[in-house]
Amino acid sequence: MSATAGLVDFHCHLDLYPDHMAAVQDAEASGVFTLAVTTTPRAWPRNHQLAQRTKHVRAALGLHPQLVAERESEIELWDRYLAETRYVGEVGLDAGPRFFKSLDAQKRVFQHVLQRCALAGDKIITVHSIRSAKAVLDLVESNLPPERGKIVLHWFTGTKNEVRRALELGCYFSINAGMLGKERHAPMVQAIPLDRMLTETDGPFTLSGDRPSQPADVAGVVEQLGGLHGLSASDMARIIRTNLRMLLGASAQEPA
Repeated sequence: MSATAGLVDFHCHLDLYPDHMAAVQDAEASGVFTLAVTTTPRAWPRNHQLAQRTKHVRAALGLHPQLVAERESEIELWDRYLAETRYVGEVGLDAGPRFFKSLDAQKRVFQHVLQRCALAGDKIITVHSIRSAKAVLDLVESNLPPERGKIVLHWFTGTKNEVRRALELGCYFSINAGMLGKERHAPMVQAIPLDRMLTETDGPFTLSGDRPSQPADVAGVVEQLGGLHGLSASDMARIIRTNLRMLLGASAQEPA
């Protein structure tokens, strides 16, 4: 049994590694429950096909906010595939300088995603919120009642007050090494209760040493989080696994 079996990487771009199939196989061999997010609905069929052959990898249907400027029309394709998955992502808003000009279009797309997920029910959505935490939470509050779907805020960098608001809306948070490595984020991370935490790598956009992070590298995040809370890595891993079960509603076909 792999030393990383039972860990959780709730946000990883397996299709952006040099060899997509090998990345899926490595995640599966590591025993890490891995959510393979996509940045465009065009990537969905291949991600879905590869994930279906695994026990530990699930694919999410996304339309990344950084791509909305040139791909807003692909929301029709996203609609077509939604019934095929419980998982949605990467979606959300990015108000950073490079993408601010498309913010209105991003809001249209994200609102549409939330409304369709609310209509379908039981979707789990991994959400990007760079420089846009308030706008993301406003749209979630207006368009996705907590009983109609669940939000996981990926690589969240908002304020402690925004954490509190997100918690009231029922959100979870997926935490990666990049968040733990920046001192300015420490108060925000410490404001997240243990029972709303998941872990992620956001590979290949983060590094482990001098190579892109892989799902198994989430072990380092678990260890750091445990240290932050005075817990052993194995206790922290158990908490994250329990949180994943709660998020999923402990459905029979998902990881125990």
